[in-house]
Amino acid sequence: MAGHETHYTLPLPEFDKAPKLLIVVAPYYKDIADALVAGATAEIEKVGGSCELVEVPGALEVPTAIGQAYRMSNFDGFVALGCVIRGETTHYDTVCNDSSRAIALLGLQGACIGNGILTVETRAQAEVRAEVAGQNKGGGAAAAALHLIALAQRWGGARRSVGFLPEREEFQIAGDTKGPVA
Repeated sequence: MAGHETHYTLPLPEFDKAPKLLIVVAPYYKDIADALVAGATAEIEKVGGSCELVEVPGALEVPTAIGQAYRMSNFDGFVALGCVIRGETTHYDTVCNDSSRAIALLGLQGACIGNGILTVETRAQAEVRAEVAGQNKGGGAAAAALHLIALAQRWGGARRSVGFLPEREEFQIAGDTKGPVA
């Protein structure tokens, strides 16, 4: 049983500049979401970081909000929080798989994301995992994001563009011998 096993937890990284994170939470099960947020916030504060919190309707919207913030804001990392409890239909499988896949794809694009969306069979399982004094999966998701931020800072800083963006601020048109376009 996983609840009785011991596991190693990496010590939190140290930062020269306090990281800024966005917590995106789906508060469908409000009490569980609140516990996840409390754990995540406490973990971020341990390293001197700051965070903002936004709520979205459900777990499927969490990666969309993170993707928007990743493209349009200046957060160092993201914490995805929510809870999906198995019901009577296959909707559970869709929500679990698609939200997880979307978060993984954002991570592969360079976003530093800790995934704390619980996928459980029962409410009791969710409560144990969300409780700050218990398994503290919200804190674990924040810690994962912090470790990824530390790696990103260690390995390089500025994001490299993918695609056809100019290497300079000036544009040149093919065949144009007159010089840069103003």
